[in-house]
Amino acid sequence: MTAVRRLTLVPTDGAEATSAERPAGAVRVAIATSDMKGLNAHFGSAARFAVYDVTKDGWSFVEALAFDDVTQESGQHKTDGDDRITPKVEALAGCHLLFCLAIGGPSAAKVVAHKIHPIKVAQASPIDEVLERTRTMLAGTPPPWLRKVLAEAGFAPPKPSFADD
Repeated sequence: MTAVRRLTLVPTDGAEATSAERPAGAVRVAIATSDMKGLNAHFGSAARFAVYDVTKDGWSFVEALAFDDVTQESGQHKTDGDDRITPKVEALAGCHLLFCLAIGGPSAAKVVAHKIHPIKVAQASPIDEVLERTRTMLAGTPPPWLRKVLAEAGFAPPKPSFADD
């Protein structure tokens, strides 16, 4: 069984940590990372995921998920029958978007079944750039695929305006 570690920030004012609560209008984003600095890992081989809440005004760190046992980037499991994907998908429950360099078909199907929209990115980039692009999409008129994700998550995103200004 794959061990999952959740690392969250604890408020310094003595308040209880509330990582499960999402601010109004926020989209929860998971980023596959090897170093907590950049989007630089394939879904199956990612040892960590950085999780953020993103709004049209900015973003905030929610938690880091770390996994002891991961799939090789070739997609081959070390032992036949080992399921390293399901624990990752279950740990990402509550996320709306998942950014990664690559994700296989069966893994993508599991992610989508948990109402998480996987987004493959062609090349590695800093986490801040991924979050800023997401914030910019939310602040403007989100593309159709993001409007669908937002609607499924219970948001009422702005609809494109076809009226002449």
